Amino acid sequence: MKKFLLLVVAMIGFAANAQADKIYKHNGEVVDGKVVRLDEYTVIFKYDGEDAENTIGKYAIEKIVYGKTGRVEEVTEKIVINGESDWEKVVILEDKSYIAGLKKVGEVRGKTGLINFQTGNTGDKKAQKKLKMDAAKQGCPFILLTSDKTTVGANSNALGGSQAIKTGVSYKY
Repeated sequence: MKKFLLLVVAMIGFAANAQADKIYKHNGEVVDGKVVRLDEYTVIFKYDGEDAENTIGKYAIEKIVYGKTGRVEEVTEKIVINGESDWEKVVILEDKSYIAGLKKVGEVRGKTGLINFQTGNTGDKKAQKKLKMDAAKQGCPFILLTSDKTTVGANSNALGGSQAIKTGVSYKY
């Protein structure tokens, strides 16, 4: 009788777990729970057996497999950075919620030279490229932008040029 009771309890537990949604992260981790909703850049879910809502950024998620239907929803493709030459693949994020589920690596910085007499947003583009190159050097496909400044004239340097400075924090899966 005890064995039968244990078998029934195990089957109920297995059936309940089979209904769980599975969130597959790019780092290989699988999260069992219930997807509550998908926002533009985040997924809100509850862990199995818990009521608290959790948030994970879509950039950290490969796919979601819904337990009740078995439907597979592809979320994002993994961005692979092999070195500084892959700088164009680096994504700059501007909201902290987008990095949920990613791992912080370090600070990154991109700036133009002190003597910079350029028109339009050329200096801004150069600073952005340097910022992305710095992250790619660390093997990171993501940057959370923390500061974006441009100084002009005497505020920039004694020669009256302009300087664009971008800083951020690099993240990987």
